[in-house]
Amino acid sequence: MKNLIIITGMSGSGKSVALEAIEDTGFFCIDNLPPILIPKVVELMETTDGKMSKVALGIDLRGKEFFDDLIKKLQAVLDNEDIMLRILFLDTDNERLVSRYKETRRFHPLNEGVSVLEAIKKERELLDDLKGRASVIIDTTDLSPKELRERIFSLYSGGREEYFAINVMSFGFKHGIPIDADLMFDVRFLPNPFYIPEYRSLTGLDNEVYDYVMKWQDTDTFYEKLFDMIKYLIPQYIKEGKSQLTIAIGCTGGQHRSVALTERLGADLKNIFSFTVNTTHRDAMIEGTVHEKN
Repeated sequence: MKNLIIITGMSGSGKSVALEAIEDTGFFCIDNLPPILIPKVVELMETTDGKMSKVALGIDLRGKEFFDDLIKKLQAVLDNEDIMLRILFLDTDNERLVSRYKETRRFHPLNEGVSVLEAIKKERELLDDLKGRASVIIDTTDLSPKELRERIFSLYSGGREEYFAINVMSFGFKHGIPIDADLMFDVRFLPNPFYIPEYRSLTGLDNEVYDYVMKWQDTDTFYEKLFDMIKYLIPQYIKEGKSQLTIAIGCTGGQHRSVALTERLGADLKNIFSFTVNTTHRDAMIEGTVHEKN
């Protein structure tokens, strides 16, 4: 089985960094390929006797005159049983994209007599269908280039024909919901350690807070149902062709309850699956002091 990865997403979201990173994992990479040439690349993959068995294509709105034809070309590849197609979509929130364009003084590819923000909104509308077809969505809003390269490498460096990674993250609703989550769960109904004075500055990584969150019957009941559902869903996502699943667990500030449950879920998933399981805590350091969990 030959592997073709399409790297696309919002302009300014880090596609060049992602393409360079995936090239380091052994993929043959082509940047800024007009979608009309995708069938030609597929033809080369089929006729080069394994020399182009792993190919990644960078596609964005610099080729916007061909973009309307992209979905049709991708569907043709999906119908090809010899090619495993994956779409990697990079996203970034509007505010950060505007800031990046101001810092670099670059022009947005759709900046034709409108503001940068209006161009970004127009691009987001154009890419909405493509984003919905993505196998992996990475939110690069708060990722450094180094962190993005590490994420790409963890996804595609295994040399396997099937890639799958599970990302379990905690977050705080008051700091905004994560835009790259596939599954999102709200645990604000559980007792909040924030109201225990000695726990207020700690996080769910601390044993005292973790044990407090886990001691309630409501926590056990919720977690048992959650874990059963996740175990059922993971094979379904793999069957559908996704190569990454992001599970987000949120509480009010992303400091106590969500962190504890994310730690528990990540550890239990590692115990039963051989996939890469990454556990991250987006907002734990905003209000709490993070300590290593003993």
